[in-house]
Amino acid sequence: MTSLTEHIIKLTDHRDRDLLELTLAKAMVKLLPIDRVVIARVMSEEGVKRWLDIATLDARGGGKVQDPLRVEFDKLPLLEDERYRMRSLQERGLVEHAWAGENGPRISYMPLFLDSRNDEEGVIEVHSGSSLTQPQLDVIGDLHHVFTNMYNLLAYSDRDALTGLLNRKSLDDTFYHAVLDELGELEGADKTREVVVAPGQERRHRVPPNYWLGAISVDDFGAMSDKHGHLIAEEVLLLVARIMNNTFRTYDRLYRFGGKQFGVLMHCPDEALVLAAFERFRANVEKFNFPQVGRVTVSAGFTRITPDDSPSTSLERAERAVDYAQHHGKNQVFSHPELLRRGLLVDTNKVGEIDVF
Repeated sequence: MTSLTEHIIKLTDHRDRDLLELTLAKAMVKLLPIDRVVIARVMSEEGVKRWLDIATLDARGGGKVQDPLRVEFDKLPLLEDERYRMRSLQERGLVEHAWAGENGPRISYMPLFLDSRNDEEGVIEVHSGSSLTQPQLDVIGDLHHVFTNMYNLLAYSDRDALTGLLNRKSLDDTFYHAVLDELGELEGADKTREVVVAPGQERRHRVPPNYWLGAISVDDFGAMSDKHGHLIAEEVLLLVARIMNNTFRTYDRLYRFGGKQFGVLMHCPDEALVLAAFERFRANVEKFNFPQVGRVTVSAGFTRITPDDSPSTSLERAERAVDYAQHHGKNQVFSHPELLRRGLLVDTNKVGEIDVF
């Protein structure tokens, strides 16, 4: 039987926040006499909030892990559909639901994030045969404490200091650990074959992944900074980041690459939907009244990610679409594949073998 110390070591071994919830769930299942652990996060899209079960593990084996980038948001349960989860969030504490009588099995709910300054929300859901004892709650508390410390530490290293958006390092990590892994798995495979799953896990069909990387640049940012000063220019960047958070989906990855440059990594089945998302953002920036500056616009471009891509090659294509927008009137969004189809850009991959770093 593994010890609490061993599981704490596993939690502190990680350099990837996306694995922390699963490691926490594994530790609880291994250390406690419980039936199941579910770790759920709150996701939002256009003001609607829903539950996503990030990790589900059963003591007898089986379970599933969900990638937020690949969920179908409209099929997730609404926040109000899970009233005990809601109560735990609202009361910021332990809530028990004895669903088969006071002395029978129950589900215990507790907030995943205890820091009220954290915009992220979630719950830990523990299924057990009876009420959790104080020693068992102490073990959960110790694991939860370590999880929280590691999550905040990794979040700090992954974030841009000014805007709080993800940084360039985080893009590299997601690209290599998630996006390219899945693209590589499916390249040349039968896209309709069933996947072998653990006992009790839902059977699914593979579908071709559709990952897109977008780049965004604030138009005339240098002139704005010269005219209004550095502090006002930083305020513009902060407000652009806020508009990004309010426009794109919770599970889209939002980045600031430095200076006036921003980025978005998303999973979307259709190029037209990606274009519509970037157009919404562009329009939201244009209609926003920036204090002391007034009207600000952005130019954006995006590209589909392929199995042969690196973060640099895909970002270079997206930035070429941004450059096209800025040289043809600004305040526009262009798809790099569409510019190629229309003959307005030349595919640099086909005209040379030299990479520039």
